[in-house]
Parts: sequence; C-alpha cells; structure tokens
Amino acid sequence: MSDTHSHLDETIFKHFKDCDEIWHAGDVGKAELIEKLSAFKPLKAVYGNIDDRSVRNILPLDLRFDCEGVDVFITHIGGYPGRYNRRVSKILKENPPGLFICGHSHILKVLPDHKHQLLHMNPGACGESGFHRMKTLLRFDVEAGKIKNLEVIELGLRGRSKSR
Repeated sequence: MSDTHSHLDETIFKHFKDCDEIWHAGDVGKAELIEKLSAFKPLKAVYGNIDDRSVRNILPLDLRFDCEGVDVFITHIGGYPGRYNRRVSKILKENPPGLFICGHSHILKVLPDHKHQLLHMNPGACGESGFHRMKTLLRFDVEAGKIKNLEVIELGLRGRSKSR
C-alpha cells in the first residue's frame, strides 16, 4: 500500500486479514495510522515527502530486507524502469533487489525491469488526497524466492470510501 495521506480505509483490514505483513511505501500522513496498522499486522513502512517529523522519527527513508528469498527494496520516491530518480537509479545499478516497491505517483504499475532484473511495483494510492480516481492496493505472496498470486485491489473511488 502507499499514499494513505492520513486516511485509512477500514476495508483494508478485510483485504489484509490473511497477510503475514503489511508493507507501506510512504506518505503515511500521521503517526496514528502507523500505530493502527502495526496493531493489526507486522508493518514494514517508509516515510514519504508529505510525512512530518512525527512519522519520520518512526519510519526510515528506505527499507531493504529479505522476504522468503526475495531481496526487497522499498522507498517512497523512486520512479519507473527507464525513468528512476537519480538516487534510486544509483542504488539499483550498484545492488539491484529482486523486488522494488515505491509510491509517490499515485499511479498503480507493476512492471518487469529487464535492465536491472527486478520486478517494479507501485501500489497506487489508497488515501483520499491526490489526483487518482480509484484507491488501490496490491496483495501478493512471496514463496521460495518468487512473487505469486499478485492481486490488484480496488477500494472504491476517491471520495466514496466503502468504509462510510
């Protein structure tokens, strides 16, 4: 998930009930949201450009970890294959992960990056703020070094929360 901008659609708890962890690619909005997600499932998250000091004191800019044999790198502002920002491009060139996840654009995309031999994911935005129309999440399994069962979850149109 990404770009909640302080809005937590309550239906995410239904969608993530069988997940082992929640990964958030930044622009959380407020520290209370981190607490609520962490109380539900283990949370791996990074801060984004809109996040204030209260969130930045809790979350890092980048996360790099192994999940079931997949090297995962999460940051908020990253770009896309062929159009990564300078900072991320350097990281991917020097030490590419198997899975790169970022947010920021509010545009859901899942693309293979053949140059860096990785899978790029941007879950779109699941908050109410921004220009996106549909609030989205990604859900997937990581098993034996492979990404499986990838699903796009639509939470509804922005401004028309299903939790209302």
